[in-house]
Amino acid sequence: MKKYSRIAFIVLIVVICVLVAVIYTNASSKGNQKKENEKTYSEILYVESKIVELFNSMNNIEVRNYNISVEEISKKSQENNNQEEASSQSSSGGSNGSSGMASGGGQEQQGGTGSQNSESGSDNVQDAEKYQMEPTGILINDDEINWKYIKNQIENLYLTIPTFTIDLYTIDVNGDDILSFNKEFDNLTKSINDENKLESLKQLSLIYNYLPGFLQKTDQDEFKIKILDVKSNIFKGYSKLDENKWSEISEDINNAINLYSQILTSGNIDSDMQNSVSKVYVMINELQNAVEMKDTSIFLIKYKNLIEEIDNL
Repeated sequence: MKKYSRIAFIVLIVVICVLVAVIYTNASSKGNQKKENEKTYSEILYVESKIVELFNSMNNIEVRNYNISVEEISKKSQENNNQEEASSQSSSGGSNGSSGMASGGGQEQQGGTGSQNSESGSDNVQDAEKYQMEPTGILINDDEINWKYIKNQIENLYLTIPTFTIDLYTIDVNGDDILSFNKEFDNLTKSINDENKLESLKQLSLIYNYLPGFLQKTDQDEFKIKILDVKSNIFKGYSKLDENKWSEISEDINNAINLYSQILTSGNIDSDMQNSVSKVYVMINELQNAVEMKDTSIFLIKYKNLIEEIDNL
């Protein structure tokens, strides 16, 4: 009897140890998965911000209302100013010049030394830069696209893609979606390198459309996922502006309005955010008004303000 009791006790101890190990392993696995989800969530939002920046760059849209311009003041112009000042001082002290010469060679030598110092001083004049604020806006922007800047941005993003791809696999994103995303990213790079605006906008829209689905796999912020869905439809419309596809743009913006209405009626909005969330809804509808007017400049003004407001939610 004692023998069976001992065996039962040993079996019980083994079962308890196994259960503890399983629980610990599951807890550790969940903790690691949570960290991986949070890491990938941050990476997705980083890539998203860069894609938005590229969208805006296609129409020279600046988030800030002023740019800092730098005007170089050349060394030569400074020397001319110094010479003018010296000439002015010489003319004002002309009556003293003859008496200075009459006083002898010592003073003449001192004058020579002063001249040498002046020449040395002008050689040490450094190029300077003048900073001033210049207003920016849709109606006063330059139409020429800064392709050099855009190419640099897209090339820098390639440093992120390998790690981003691995982390997407880690959170169980569909492998075909990951491969398609990377393929579209390469297509985007080609269109940017070719300086093809229409194709670049199309590719940016295709790439952005993957991001809400990726974000959903991180089990993070449902509100943020819906916001990305709304923005994706806005960008679809934005990408068709240069082709004047107003009926398609209208459909895209209507889709954005319908998706955003789901946010308004969800009942999960923090009271502190209520005014901002309602304001965005009004601004999306205002964007639709610009579509009905078929005015690209007004659309871009409202688009710029809308995207800034959404990003502040």
